[in-house]
Parts: sequence; C-alpha cells; structure tokens
Amino acid sequence: MPEQLTNDAIQAAQSYILPTYAKPERVMERGEGVYLFDTEGRCYLDYASGIAVNALGYGDPELTQVIAEQAAQLIHISNLYHNAHASTLARRLIEHSPSFAKVFFANSGAEVVEAALKFARRYARAHAGEGKTTFVAFDGAFHGRTMGALAVTAREKYREPFMPVMPGVRFANFNDVASLEATMDADVCAVILEPIQGEGGLRVAEPRFLEAARSLCDQHGALLIFDEIQCGMGRTGTLWAHEATGVRPDIMTVAKPLAAGLPIGAVLMSQAVADCIQVGDHGTTFGGNPLVTAVGATVLRRISTPAFLEHVRSVAGYLDEALRDLQAAHAPQIKALRGRGLMRGLQIDGSAAALSKAAFERGLLVATSGEDVVRLLPPLIIQPRHVDELIDTLREVL
Repeated sequence: MPEQLTNDAIQAAQSYILPTYAKPERVMERGEGVYLFDTEGRCYLDYASGIAVNALGYGDPELTQVIAEQAAQLIHISNLYHNAHASTLARRLIEHSPSFAKVFFANSGAEVVEAALKFARRYARAHAGEGKTTFVAFDGAFHGRTMGALAVTAREKYREPFMPVMPGVRFANFNDVASLEATMDADVCAVILEPIQGEGGLRVAEPRFLEAARSLCDQHGALLIFDEIQCGMGRTGTLWAHEATGVRPDIMTVAKPLAAGLPIGAVLMSQAVADCIQVGDHGTTFGGNPLVTAVGATVLRRISTPAFLEHVRSVAGYLDEALRDLQAAHAPQIKALRGRGLMRGLQIDGSAAALSKAAFERGLLVATSGEDVVRLLPPLIIQPRHVDELIDTLREVL
C-alpha cells in the first residue's frame, strides 16, 4: 500500500539518517517535467527545483539517455587518467566564459568554494609572498558548510556551533562601497561574493558595487571571486549572472545545475591564477568523472543556446509582471520583490517557513531565504501556464 511505503520510508529515515533537515511527512517518488509526485500520488508544482539544481526539470529524455549510455560504458576512473567528457565540458565552459582559461572539477558547491579559496591564497603567495592571506566576504553571504566555506559565510546560526572556523576573514556590508573600502588593505588576497545572494534574501549586487569591487581588488593586488553556484547557468537569463554588469572576476565557482541533479562543481579561473597552481597542489577522487561530465556537457550545450536563454528571459518577464500584480493585490503581506530572472524572492510580513508549509499542503514547492523571504527557483523549462498556477496557489495561501 502507498501509505505503508510512505510510513516505512519515513520511519527508516528517522532511525538511520542524521536529521540535518526538517522534512515534511511525505516521500517523493518520481518527477515529470516541472512536477514531483509522492508515494501516495500527490502532485506538486516545483518552484524549488532541488534548490536550483534541476534546471531541465524531471525525466528529460536526452539526459536519461546520456546517463544510461554513459553508465553502461564508464562511470569512474579517478583523475589519474584523462576522460574525453571532462575535456569536452571544460572546453565548453571556457568557450562560453571569456574571463577564464582553465577549469577544476569537484563534486559540490562547497568543494569548489574551498578550492577557490586555496587557489587565491596560492596566487597571493606566488605574487606577494607570505602574509597576504585575508579574505573579504559580505553580510548575508552563503558559500557552503565546510570549514573554509563556512568561514566566508556570514550568518551566525551556521557558524557559531563550529567555531573557531578558518581565520583570516573580514566581512563588509553587501552593496556598500564605503564598507568594502574600509576592509581592503595589502593583506587581502581575495574578495568573494555572490552576484545574487541565495540564502541572503535574494539581494542583487548593484553594478556600481561590483565595479568598485573589481577596482579595489586591482588596486590592492587581490583576486575577485564570484560565487555563481546558485545564480549561474542561465537562471537570470544570461549564462552567468555577472554578464549583465560587464564586470569580470578572476575566479568563478559553479555547481548546482551543471549536471542537472548529478553531483558536480567547477572552478573557472584566469590564466594568471592557473599558472600558480602546480601538480599536487590540489586534487579530487571523484571530481569530473565520465558520468557527471557527460551529463554536464549536455546540460551546458542545452542551456547556453540563444533560444533557451531567450525562453528564460521571456518567461521571467511574465513571472515578474505576475508577481507585481500579486504584490499590488497583497501589499500589506508582500513587502518587497527581490532577485532577477528565474531566481526571485518575496519578502513577506510574516514567516517564510509558514508560507512554505502552507504552499506545500496545496501542492506547491517553494524554498525560503532567511526568516521572511520566500524563494522561487523553478526549473528553467517552465511555461507561462506554470506561472499562472504558481500565482493562483500563492494567492490562495496569502
């Protein structure tokens, strides 16, 4: 019976899985397009997409075929040997990202943030000697939960239970040029920021702020790192979120949607950074294996086409108009709209978690960002009718 399957799965999870997430009493079983289905047949419109991972939705025929064919041929060989799919994906990333010259593959967002921090310190040591080791990050930032990534993550609820984290980090105020200027000196090796903050309330970095960050890094001999793990890969209507500003970083981290659900991360870097990294400086057992890079190459090919990005911009415009109408109708409850493209936030007068729970009970999956921001991260393949369905449910919940 479906109910028994649900109960057994939940009971086993409670008995054997470390409870690091609060989960509803449902068990997801399958997906189709932009919808998920649980073991009891309930259908959910997915505006979380695995936390911005499932860019092409569920059950995509081409991805299914690539996974099956590559799994039958070769899954893993380690990085002691070349594999053609990693080379193809790296080439495509660089061809579509003119700021960069080399790629390092890993397995997750946190891992590539860790790698980026190491590469920045390696660059600083090569060019300035010992002592230039400080990182500058920002309030609201979220870069991951490993110890280095946690050190450049601002929110105390993530940091406090694990103190002391990696030393050598200063925090400035996001979108505040004067605050950033006050943190910069000759000891800074890199500034790391998200062009759109995912966990930090869907705040968009202003072009003048990114321009100032670029200028200050150049002035102090520091690297500029953009974390596009959540906001990159087409989500804002351009392949990378920073493209809209014209500001180019020295290093960029990407991960979540790159293999549409399989674990992968990548660090893209300039030739100047790559020249400082020697054989043996860093490594990974699983990163860039043939299976994930075969899928990643397919995903990147699909998302980077002008037609696909135009679709994202078009449906994002439709979503923006619909959200503005919703805000006008519920002005006391929706205090502000945030984000860009298909990475949107609704700042509400109340609990984002409570709204998320109410939406879930009505068949809508949304994420949260902080205490009062509801986060919308749909698959990039949504159509206007899915926006209409979203708005109808949000209107009912509000």
